[in-house]
Amino acid sequence: MEELQKKDLQYIWHPCSQMKDYEEFPPIVIDRGEGPYLYDLTGRSYLDAVSSWWVNLFGHSNPRINEAVKKQLDKLEHVIFANFSHQPAIELAEKIVNITPAGLNKVFFADNGSSAVEVAMKLSFQYHQQTGRGEKTRFVALTDAYHGETLGALSVGDIDLYNRIYKPMLLDTIKVSGPDCFRCPYDQERHTCQADCFEEMEKTIVDKHSEICSVIIEPLVQAAAGMKIYPPQYLTKLRALCSDYHIHLIADEIAVGFGRTGQMFACNHAAISPDIICLSKGLTGGYLPLSLAVVTDEIYQAFYHDYKELKAFMHSHSYTGNPLACAAAVETLNIFQDESVLEQNKLKSAKIKEVVESHCQGHPYIGEFRQLGMIGALELVADRETKEAFPWEQRVGYQIYRKALQEGLLLRPLGNVLYFMPPYVVTDQDIEFMVTKAFRALNEYFGLS
Repeated sequence: MEELQKKDLQYIWHPCSQMKDYEEFPPIVIDRGEGPYLYDLTGRSYLDAVSSWWVNLFGHSNPRINEAVKKQLDKLEHVIFANFSHQPAIELAEKIVNITPAGLNKVFFADNGSSAVEVAMKLSFQYHQQTGRGEKTRFVALTDAYHGETLGALSVGDIDLYNRIYKPMLLDTIKVSGPDCFRCPYDQERHTCQADCFEEMEKTIVDKHSEICSVIIEPLVQAAAGMKIYPPQYLTKLRALCSDYHIHLIADEIAVGFGRTGQMFACNHAAISPDIICLSKGLTGGYLPLSLAVVTDEIYQAFYHDYKELKAFMHSHSYTGNPLACAAAVETLNIFQDESVLEQNKLKSAKIKEVVESHCQGHPYIGEFRQLGMIGALELVADRETKEAFPWEQRVGYQIYRKALQEGLLLRPLGNVLYFMPPYVVTDQDIEFMVTKAFRALNEYFGLS
């Protein structure tokens, strides 16, 4: 372990990290995974409570997905996707069209979540240029949004930690105050309100609709912002307003799709269909990079012309439609179909809620536990009455994360928010372990018994 850690730090620059932290806290070298657990080179286990950055759905080394990838590997590893195709991609596209919200009938393949967002933004922009609304060139997004790390995606994001330094390079997008149900300025409750906070979005669209090509949103959960959960009424109102003003609604379901919110897609909670849905992360069950932008026939038709019209969508990735990734994705969707996953997750979600609430009742530093499906989040506060946050410099979440690793639990807090987003294969015993160890680390940090 120690020798590999030295080599790692000699050669590797890890993502989303201050590498100086690794001087006293070197990377844990993982040897294998099984179910919801990871095992390092010493044999120590860690329950993966964050699904390895929200990608793993059915556990590490899932036998069914393993077999699907192995079978595909013996047939075709990759082929150019322009003028060529293959069975796994065709099968995947058909399955996706059948399960996504109504009206999304064409599938464009990309490599990762950020790429899918870039595809969606470019499609929307070019659509308006080619349909007589060339003045529609700007994007609207929510404050505290996160849509990825590439420049277009950063432009519609609003978390300073990721995009502040790059702002001179970014697109001029319109930011609208997003829902904040924990610190609601309207004194409403997320479970009973009618999304009064939509008024700023409504004013923005009404006033500036002539220059807006699309609104991009993380449906129901602003994940990187700290799992900020808001009511489906916001989506219902947004869908109606976008339709009224010929504005595309882009649903970034990269983090919340494939059952995370309790339904297959978060948009299902509001019974709406976006114009474009972006999918990735859990799409392949956590195995291989793959993303999709699924669009309406109307958008597709705006690009369907004779070549001399120069209206094609000239966007590509070398590994577009990779057969291995598509085979993993097809088997992931087969598991949903064969094993009643969403129904089973209702029971697991209820178990998480029950165990968490038994630990956090009256806790002096927990402002709120919020949950939607298989996403649960604890918001830590310095003062429960005022909801005062801990200073970011204190790195409360990071310190708890380190203590949790000593307990055999992989958390990756978002600032002052600890969250649970485990693989769907967790048992009741795993859930008890996950929550108990998280609270042990939390209470140890705060000096509570």
